[in-house]
Amino acid sequence: MRHLKINDLVTIALVAAILCILAPASITLGFTPIPITLGTFAVLMAGIILGRTRGTVCVLVYILLGAVGLPVFSGYMGGIQKILGPTGGYIWGYLFLVWLTGFFVEYFHGKWYMCFVGALLGTTACYGFGTLWMMLALNMSLIKALLAGVVPFLPFDLIKIAVAVAAVLPEGSVLVRHNLIRTGKQRE
Repeated sequence: MRHLKINDLVTIALVAAILCILAPASITLGFTPIPITLGTFAVLMAGIILGRTRGTVCVLVYILLGAVGLPVFSGYMGGIQKILGPTGGYIWGYLFLVWLTGFFVEYFHGKWYMCFVGALLGTTACYGFGTLWMMLALNMSLIKALLAGVVPFLPFDLIKIAVAVAAVLPEGSVLVRHNLIRTGKQRE
């Protein structure tokens, strides 16, 4: 990674702060250990606004803040036990989500439908990693893990993807026009 400039660091910090504010809010479903959160929405925003590299740094900052105990994970929890616990794979899966979303935003700049595809692929990778982690941690079958960690969340995550792409991607162009963020082409 090339040297980050001050405005890059500030933007990463601001987006990480947004992630820390949005991600803890959650709704527990009762039949699954995984709640509905705004974490995936915030990670999608990070990928769209920051791109793959800076977005990944942002999510790493978020994970590290949670690992040291700040209450930034679902249910306003924090600590190493959360990222190493049965649902920790979904938190680590945010790295796949942000990277793939950011890659598609950078590579297919300005094409909202490709941003949507990248967000779908990133969400799928996040689901896959989190499901595998939960299977191993709880000794679950693939079907049980999918029913607990993926199926109930599909409609909500499709809505989050659509809202993030519709709301943040146009905002990204406003941010670019005001030189608050740079696109992949401007970073080179």
